[in-house]
Amino acid sequence: MPGTALVRTERLFKQYETDAGPVPVLKDVNLEILPGEFVAVMGPSGSGKSTFMNILGCLDLATSGRYVLDGRDVATLDRNQLARLRNEVIGFVFQGYNLLPRANLADNVALPLIYAGVGRDRRNAMARELLERMGLAKFERYAPNQISGGQQQRVAIARALVNSPRLILADEPTGNLDSATSHEIMKLFVELNGKNGITIVLVTHEADIAAYAKRLVRFVDGRVTHDGSVAQGLPQEARA
Repeated sequence: MPGTALVRTERLFKQYETDAGPVPVLKDVNLEILPGEFVAVMGPSGSGKSTFMNILGCLDLATSGRYVLDGRDVATLDRNQLARLRNEVIGFVFQGYNLLPRANLADNVALPLIYAGVGRDRRNAMARELLERMGLAKFERYAPNQISGGQQQRVAIARALVNSPRLILADEPTGNLDSATSHEIMKLFVELNGKNGITIVLVTHEADIAAYAKRLVRFVDGRVTHDGSVAQGLPQEARA
């Protein structure tokens, strides 16, 4: 495909050292993700998909191989440079929402802007604007435990968007939600991808959630066993 990759991994290998010896988790992973793609990542527990996402998010480093994010080889960056790259390029959405329980919704959304050095008035204005976009403006002074799980995930998505990221990494974003709310959240991701052109990489165990993506990457035992059509990459029983 034409274009410059936003994400590129070359012969990526990751192993963890344990008392019983080294445990390989990722083995020779070669992938390119272009700007504007919507990629679902699937695989059984222990397949390496979460480790892969942590490396994509600059939260972990590969043992060997190369990871280039937005044209920058992450292995050449120090801790501060990695943190700055994360804050500039990536928005994170997690299964557990990861909202600060004692902060109101507006302050939760604005949190990445503090690290970016944005002033208080501008932070507050940007947070309010995104909460309004998510249909949550009237709740901006609420605590996270005062709203539903689906609303909390919308707050988490607003927080992921506040720095205008080029890439959203979503790790099981519907895992704690009921079916109807899950599909509402996925339609929001489709809109962010289609209308705003944000690249999305999403880990899921659920075939109906993966079906919203345009491309499926499947991991088994640390290796990519499928990269392409979502429908063809799903288990046979899910396609029936």
